[in-house]
Amino acid sequence: MTTNPRKSLNDYARYSGMTFQMLAIILSGVFAGYKLDQWLKTKPVLIVIFSIVSVAISIYFVTKDLLRK
Repeated sequence: MTTNPRKSLNDYARYSGMTFQMLAIILSGVFAGYKLDQWLKTKPVLIVIFSIVSVAISIYFVTKDLLRK
């Protein structure tokens, strides 16, 4: 059974895009939590909350993209 190289390339691009989307969402959440912790002087609290929320948001977006296909 041979696979279509064009389809494989499209799948690779799609999943790579999802990876970078997840990375951007998680890093944005961690950075926002870090900066708010610095500003409000609540050292590890907001960075933990924002990182957990950003992971949940990124999982939601990836699941939505996977189910759309």
